Amino acid sequence: MEMSWIVPLFVGISLLGAFLVSLLGRKIKLLPDILGNLTVLALLCLSVLAVYVVADKGVVVYNVGNWRIPLGITLVLDGLTSFMLVTVNLVAFFIALYAVNYMKKFTSKDKFYTLFLLMLAGMNGVIITGDIFNLFVFLEIASVASYALVAFGTERHELEAAFKYAVMSTVGSLFILLGIVFLYSYTSTLNMADMASILADKGASNLVLMVSALFLMGFGLKAALVPFHAWLPDAHSSAPAPISAMLSGVLIKSLGVYTLCRLFYNVIGISSSLSSILMVLGTLSMVIGVFLAIGQWDLKRLLAYHSISQIGYVILGIGLGTPLGIAGGLFHLFNHSVFKSLLFLNSGAVEYATGTRDLKRMGGLAQKMPVTSATALTASMSIAGIPPFSGFWSKLIIIIAAVQANRYGYALWAVIASILTLASFMKVMKYAFFGQLKEKWSQVKEVPLCMKISMSMLALICLGGGLLFLPAVKEVFLDKAVRVLLEGTRYSQVILGG
Repeated sequence: MEMSWIVPLFVGISLLGAFLVSLLGRKIKLLPDILGNLTVLALLCLSVLAVYVVADKGVVVYNVGNWRIPLGITLVLDGLTSFMLVTVNLVAFFIALYAVNYMKKFTSKDKFYTLFLLMLAGMNGVIITGDIFNLFVFLEIASVASYALVAFGTERHELEAAFKYAVMSTVGSLFILLGIVFLYSYTSTLNMADMASILADKGASNLVLMVSALFLMGFGLKAALVPFHAWLPDAHSSAPAPISAMLSGVLIKSLGVYTLCRLFYNVIGISSSLSSILMVLGTLSMVIGVFLAIGQWDLKRLLAYHSISQIGYVILGIGLGTPLGIAGGLFHLFNHSVFKSLLFLNSGAVEYATGTRDLKRMGGLAQKMPVTSATALTASMSIAGIPPFSGFWSKLIIIIAAVQANRYGYALWAVIASILTLASFMKVMKYAFFGQLKEKWSQVKEVPLCMKISMSMLALICLGGGLLFLPAVKEVFLDKAVRVLLEGTRYSQVILGG
């Protein structure tokens, strides 16, 4: 197809940016900021173009080196791919902009942007690849870059968190690799479409059940689902704020949630038992995450536990398996990427200005930091599901979908978790921003311009996120992604035909 050339650019541009920043970044002072931001902006523009290409041309398949399926490596651009690419690169752009000012307190911006772009290359690669071993390779590129970024400040607690994260994540990768090995031994192919077609012919077997369990553990660990979540609170709270925002906003979505969706729906095929397991894990994550968050006084740790809780909503929606449930799950995935990234950037702004993350030591900061306070309030209302903010619409759709599917218990837990989330963020707003300004914060100033712009733009998306459910936008952006998952293993016919 004539537009297939755009597909490899998602990895190529980010790798080129990482190479140029590492090569020239030390010699020219402003170059890492300029090159880093321009690279991510180019990827964002390309992602938006990809949405229109899919709307116009349908599924686009790129054969690397012109080797035909199943011999060569294929890259695939479909509705789910374009949806995830926009989500990842939109959030990454605002985080890169925020890092211009924030990362000044660290020594080497060139190393930061190199690792940041490598992580982005890995995430984009996971999303576009049509080859299961390549998926593993890109997943490892993103993971290794993220280990280094968690340890970027090289303080004792950061190194400890990065080590714990690396060990846990490597165990997850081992489960994934074992699953891929068993699938390859059973199907003799690594192409996901070809694999789906062979699995559909051969039917379910005990080996496929074992592979499903391995993938559930491996990708569940990457997505930080309960009970595989132990690494997340340390890693997300110890990393520099832009990296916390990337990890929580898009890394656990692209390496965990997206891969679970793609493999379970389009390759292995979703079964009622697998669907039930996803719903149970989603509900456990939703409830346990919010209960663990409520007692936290470290702002970033509190936000990290809420990541576990909100991923539960996404997995519950996708586990329901109904068109409305999947739409709600994917819509919440996008919304969560935006408001959770914003909340981590807010926590970074507070730490940047005051030097603390302890809610008990803050108070009255809204008087000195109006932009940070207003954007934090917007994101807090969105994550708590208060209308008209974006989080309300996606949570409402998931709850309605659960009721429609006669899963009343799941719907009830979703409502309870949302009320507890609201209580948790009322505490954050009260202790950090409202009330009497403490004497020691009388000299505090608002954060620099790039950080303010980044937080304000993400807050605007939280306000207008509900517009994504307008028919015109929904048809092009969300419905195409939902349709890919609803097609199930028929995905193989579309790709093999392309």
